Amino acid sequence: MAAPQPRLLWCGDTAITVEFGETIDPEANALVLALDRAVRDAGIPGLIEAVPTYRSLTVHLDPCAVEPGTIESALLALVGTVPAGTTPRRLWRLPVVYGGAFGIDLADVAARHGLSADEVVSRHAAPEYRVAMNGFLPGYAYLSGLDPSLALSRRESPRPVTPAGTISIGGVQALVASIAAPSGWHLLGRTPVRSFMPGRDPVFLFEPGDAIRFLPIEPERWDELDRAAGAGERIVDCETTP
Repeated sequence: MAAPQPRLLWCGDTAITVEFGETIDPEANALVLALDRAVRDAGIPGLIEAVPTYRSLTVHLDPCAVEPGTIESALLALVGTVPAGTTPRRLWRLPVVYGGAFGIDLADVAARHGLSADEVVSRHAAPEYRVAMNGFLPGYAYLSGLDPSLALSRRESPRPVTPAGTISIGGVQALVASIAAPSGWHLLGRTPVRSFMPGRDPVFLFEPGDAIRFLPIEPERWDELDRAAGAGERIVDCETTP
């Protein structure tokens, strides 16, 4: 299958978006993440920030430091050099307590799919997910790679508050929530890992392009791990690849 062709969209005079397609697509996301790294490594004059999403990269610029035609040509040239696929540089293994008070929608998700709760947990924990983007709130990690048999439309009535560390699904996406916030997604479990922690170095654990695996743990382990994470201890395994 041919790689998605890019479309350039100016956002006023201070940013330009490079868009690959119109759907959540692993190939398009791989191109976005590869282009993100290429843009940051290219030393483009006037570059302020590059923000990757599932299918696009928005490049924020100082309009006094760059000509529109020049940046368009530079971005298209970089698109032609980035690889079609990427290999995760880091693999995180997150402990997760599923169901009960930690995942109040697990039983409902199981019933709607005609599965047992254990089957939902098994299918949810089986894939190696990719962090496609961080967005909506600080450190929110949107993941691609959900088993299609678990895909489910979002809740008709969003909850005004869901806990930090919530592991949830919505549509074909999966999510690791970093802070307490409203959500219309289905809550399957919760991790004690702090993916966003001001004052810590690094503040954010996960970066777009990272891989994540979920490790089911017993509820009895929650208090100990939660206290350790709250004290700044590292309770998550991370494997780094070249």
